[in-house]
Amino acid sequence: MSERLKQINARIASSIAIKQAFGGDLKANVSRACDAIIEAHEAGKRVLVLGNGGSACDAEHFALELVGRFLRKRDALDVTALTTNGALLTCLDNDYPSQDMIFARQIQAHARPGDIVFAISTSGNSPNVLEALQEAKKRGARTIGLTGESGGKMASLCDVLLNVPSTETPRIQESHVLIIHLICEFVEAAIAE
Repeated sequence: MSERLKQINARIASSIAIKQAFGGDLKANVSRACDAIIEAHEAGKRVLVLGNGGSACDAEHFALELVGRFLRKRDALDVTALTTNGALLTCLDNDYPSQDMIFARQIQAHARPGDIVFAISTSGNSPNVLEALQEAKKRGARTIGLTGESGGKMASLCDVLLNVPSTETPRIQESHVLIIHLICEFVEAAIAE
């Protein structure tokens, strides 16, 4: 077997091992996140999703699965990814001294008590994600964080913490997709009934 094939097998094995290492707390928190989103939907509240880079892609993926559909036909959920309006993002980046406000400012505009702010950060330490979570707390929104092993600084700002048991960014991101799919599946099943 070539060296590259050995490395491919090792990466696949590592990804599988991390998912198999999801502990009871993480699984329970995935269920809690589902319940929070279902409750928000039933109360006419919205979900605001955010993240940077690959996590921005995951935020958009999460939103499209819940606004559109995951596996079955059902009502649309009010879910917005705060990463999609390029003109607004560049405006906020231009008008404020740092990028730390690009999500917090949108939270100020859109979040209401009982809404959910779903923040994605592999490190849990992205300054603009932390600012958004702090703003969400001020506005009475519930906070869910999807992150890596330690949870970083965002751990203390999240009502529900979904922290993957890994410190490797690629493996964390692979697990984030699984968690997003689990949430979409179970939220969808609940509201489709």
